[in-house]
Amino acid sequence: GTQPSPVSWSCLTLLCVCVSSGLTPHHGLQKGCEADVTKSKHPTNRTKKPFPVLSFDYEHVKTPFEISLWVLLASLMKLGFHLIPRLSSIVPESCLLIVVGLLVGGLIKVVGETPPVLDSQVFFLFLLPPIILDAGYFLPIRPFSENLGTILMFAVVGTLWNSFFMGGLLYGVCQIKGTDLNTVNLLACLLFGSIISAVDPVAVLAVFEEIHINELLHILVFGESLLNDAVTVVLYHLFEEYAGVGSVSILDVFLGVVCFLVVALGGVLVGAFYGILAAFTSRFTSHTRVIEPLFVFVYSYMAYLSAEVFHLSGIMALIACGAVMRPYVEANISHKSHTTIKYFLKMWSSVSETLIFIFLGVSTVAGNHSWNWTFVTVTIILCLVSRVLGVVGLTYVINKFRIVKLTTKDQFIVAYGGLRGAIAFSLGYLLDKSHFPMRDMFLTAIITVIFFTVFVQGMTIRPLVDLLAVKKKQETKRSINEEIHTQFLDHLLTGIEDICGHYGHHHWKDKLNRFNKKYVKKCLIAGERSKEPQLIAFYHKMEMKQAIELVESGGGVKLPSAVPSTVSMQNIQPKKPPSDRAIPQISKGREEEIRKILRNNLQKTRQRVREPLPLIPLCP
Repeated sequence: GTQPSPVSWSCLTLLCVCVSSGLTPHHGLQKGCEADVTKSKHPTNRTKKPFPVLSFDYEHVKTPFEISLWVLLASLMKLGFHLIPRLSSIVPESCLLIVVGLLVGGLIKVVGETPPVLDSQVFFLFLLPPIILDAGYFLPIRPFSENLGTILMFAVVGTLWNSFFMGGLLYGVCQIKGTDLNTVNLLACLLFGSIISAVDPVAVLAVFEEIHINELLHILVFGESLLNDAVTVVLYHLFEEYAGVGSVSILDVFLGVVCFLVVALGGVLVGAFYGILAAFTSRFTSHTRVIEPLFVFVYSYMAYLSAEVFHLSGIMALIACGAVMRPYVEANISHKSHTTIKYFLKMWSSVSETLIFIFLGVSTVAGNHSWNWTFVTVTIILCLVSRVLGVVGLTYVINKFRIVKLTTKDQFIVAYGGLRGAIAFSLGYLLDKSHFPMRDMFLTAIITVIFFTVFVQGMTIRPLVDLLAVKKKQETKRSINEEIHTQFLDHLLTGIEDICGHYGHHHWKDKLNRFNKKYVKKCLIAGERSKEPQLIAFYHKMEMKQAIELVESGGGVKLPSAVPSTVSMQNIQPKKPPSDRAIPQISKGREEEIRKILRNNLQKTRQRVREPLPLIPLCP
């Protein structure tokens, strides 16, 4: 008696087709048609409910809310420590953050919840890259390249020495009766030695930046912590694979050496490729300045992920990417983009570093521990002994080739500054408990070593530096006069090497600079800046730095907001220069006259830069 709905018509039509074809209709179809007809005959009446003025759905925002809460807690803790200068001058910030993590983890456990653990994937994929990128992008290239041989000796040979020395002696201790360690075999001890022997860059940065150690010692320890990643990764995967197989052949050892070269050089090549790609992309961003910082961050992160895809060294990829792209990117991007990159990297790395130490404390409370007094005590002693023996032995060899020798005080600071951190904990956490039943004991020993190095060594290194009167970092920046004389000495030493026929690092550095100026700059730097002579480019850079410092210090300079490029800021003259940058022995008129002469000479240099220089005979 009622008009069928369109759905009922379709069901009836399909039913007729089935009957005419001799097929039996499906029970579900027949039931659905009946339900539809019933629904059309007896429509249901919905009960109207009051409009929900306020509702609660925590599960919908649980993950981002908890992440934001942890970041906020970390930032507040960092802010609170710096508001108490007396406390931060005695105890390193990393120690205080670990204590906060212990308190938070204990509080969560008392409430009855499960405290979060520092997951290895979260650490390696999200927390570690910002810290390494900040270190690589602002890496002091000159001291790093001048001490590269010493850094490689400590990073490669030193890490190998520590791994095998600790692994071998730990295996000997495990064979002693009564230690309850008879089940730990040699490969497991070597694997543990490779995990615990690497110096951690996060811990080194956190401690060494607070004590303001001189540039040489800082770059030696920090450079070692960056470059030993390749050795640690290769040894970790090798011993993990060997422990699963149970036997090692000569071919496996040879392939392990090849694997180290592939991991280290492969990571550098991947990082250099993405760095060049980022520099080339920045050539075309003059009309879209707002996305310039994004390219720096995304290309760097892609370099890290691409290296991790092939199990290469992601840390070395980030270091190479940041170091390669920085000089070309900064020549192309605007001042605002440069400031954004600088402060965003500093902020991002600071938050990541804070979260790492807090989660390290929380994971200590939340993790499963297996305490063995013998294993833990011997591990701490061997860490100290192997570090001291390695530094002293390698320095004896290194000093034979260095012009500036490493003194006994320098050796002590390098050995004492070998801190362990979250990288060792994350590598231990990655171990499969089915293949390594002693995993909990390894993690307990690793956490104990981290706490010992961060708390004991980190808290006592500042008084020891003051007691030994170790030279500290100069807070004042070098003047333009010092910078020019440094470049002049570089050119002079290069000429002396050419005359003597001795091809040292100054000669190869000059060759690299010529190749960079002749080919690379023309491809990666946009506009006329790629053709500038080195002196003019350096003069522009110093003028730019002075203008930025005057603006940041409130010198009263008002920059034109319509000019997006940094090159246009070179002619800005300060109205009231700060007193700390004033030159009392030179009047303002005389200073302006010197600037005018310098500009005219630079202009003449620009005009005759392509003219060949006459040959000057050395002897009559």
